[in-house]
Amino acid sequence: MYRLLFNQVFRRMDPERAHHIAFVGIRWAAAVPGLGWLLRRWFNRGFAPTVAFGRQIPAPFGLAAGFDKNGVGVRGLTMLGFGWIEVGTITALAQPGNDRPRLWRVLDQRAIRNRMGFNNDGAAEVAARLRRLRSRSSGQRFVVGVNIGKSRATPVEDAAQDYATSARLLAPYADFLVVNVSSPNTPGLRDLQAVDQLRPILEAVRAAADGATEPGRVPVLVKIAPDLSDDDVDAVADLALELGLAGMVAVNTTIAHDLGPGGLSGPPLLPRGLEVVRRVRARLGDGPVVIGCGGITTADDARAYLAAGADLVQGYTGFIYEGPFWSSRVNRGLARAARPAGGAR
Repeated sequence: MYRLLFNQVFRRMDPERAHHIAFVGIRWAAAVPGLGWLLRRWFNRGFAPTVAFGRQIPAPFGLAAGFDKNGVGVRGLTMLGFGWIEVGTITALAQPGNDRPRLWRVLDQRAIRNRMGFNNDGAAEVAARLRRLRSRSSGQRFVVGVNIGKSRATPVEDAAQDYATSARLLAPYADFLVVNVSSPNTPGLRDLQAVDQLRPILEAVRAAADGATEPGRVPVLVKIAPDLSDDDVDAVADLALELGLAGMVAVNTTIAHDLGPGGLSGPPLLPRGLEVVRRVRARLGDGPVVIGCGGITTADDARAYLAAGADLVQGYTGFIYEGPFWSSRVNRGLARAARPAGGAR
């Protein structure tokens, strides 16, 4: 049914407009008395909880950052069967992102190319929104990670303070923070993956999160690009260990394509994503959490990430092509796996 809807309706629309319409529908369904409850019961059946960050997660497969940039749809997205949600990317300053068009489907690869540019409402506005979500007992049960990035207007030399501002505002409402230095759509951002530039950012975020909450309450992770060399992956993992970070997210979109500006997501990322997760896990050892991301379409893809060493897995592009049953189908498939999904971190 969804395949027909996608082919006859959504693929004929501008991708960003189609995203907006679909997201409004999800949020509307979650807000209708009784309907949201019924859909949540239907979509969230047969899952196997896992443990990460010292807490129980309803299911190992979650939604990657980029879909819910402003933290407006957590109820609706968990209703559809995502075990956890990562909102963002959120910047200290509100910003419109890059000029349109900035989102393209790559139909023959079932992939997406984007150059969105961190369009979002800013950390203060999103923090207020998440505070309202957490003010209700039902909102406190959701597992919500918050992905933070550098404001475009902030000079690179002031990046640490910019990230720290977002961390201070958002940490009280986050189950974990993800420091995004790997998007290709903000000028100079990927250069911040170099260890000498990354260190002060991670230290500032950790200090800001600890200052805004109880020290150590909010785990901090760093998200890396698939285009890093193996040596650079090792260097970031070593830094994460040195600073006592909670873990890493691997991987972001790739610029290793000839389709035009922006990062590519979807199935083309799967092989490199698995390679990076294996390498990160070998470097980090058994303690820190590894979140695997990139190219997941099926439960088998997600299971491959778990076998490579990931504790949690997440996706986004598959949601566009597979429809509203996708996350529920993946999490049920993981629950049927012979071995437990994820580990106790």
